[in-house]
Amino acid sequence: MSDTQNSAPYQDTEPASLHTTSADTAEAAASEAAARIAELEAKNVELADAYLRAKAEADNTRRRADEEIAKSRKFAVEGFAESLLPVKDSLEAALATHASGQGSPEQVLEGVNITLRQLVQALERNKVVEISPPVGTKFDPHQHQAISVVPADQDANTVVMVLQKGYLIAERVLRPALVTVAAPK
Repeated sequence: MSDTQNSAPYQDTEPASLHTTSADTAEAAASEAAARIAELEAKNVELADAYLRAKAEADNTRRRADEEIAKSRKFAVEGFAESLLPVKDSLEAALATHASGQGSPEQVLEGVNITLRQLVQALERNKVVEISPPVGTKFDPHQHQAISVVPADQDANTVVMVLQKGYLIAERVLRPALVTVAAPK
């Protein structure tokens, strides 16, 4: 046999590394896909955990806020009541003094005036402001309540007389001032 006859009719002269089969390509793609799926699943678990923690924190914050609101409603009047206690004490002392027959009418009047000043100070500390419009002030339906309209020698729709003072609390009308108003001429 000759050398040419022993050799294969076709010889592959390219290296084996350049030959890739479709099985190798599919295996690599599957491996990449599996790695990407694992990465996304880990990210999903991480995000789900972060979501649950954030939701729990929001629920806790909401619960604490609700508790604070309930406490503030329950104890909102505490500061105001505390500022009125000296007024109550002064009134009780005045009644005790009067009941025992001690003190002149002038002393009782002085005690009442002191107690009134205490009350005014307590109201001012708690942002309760008096509405007592001077005569001739333009009628304001947001702060005044007209009880009657009377003929007067002043401009129409102005305050003629204050029958009862009104009060604001934090710039909100607690009670309007009761007034009589000048009638149109």
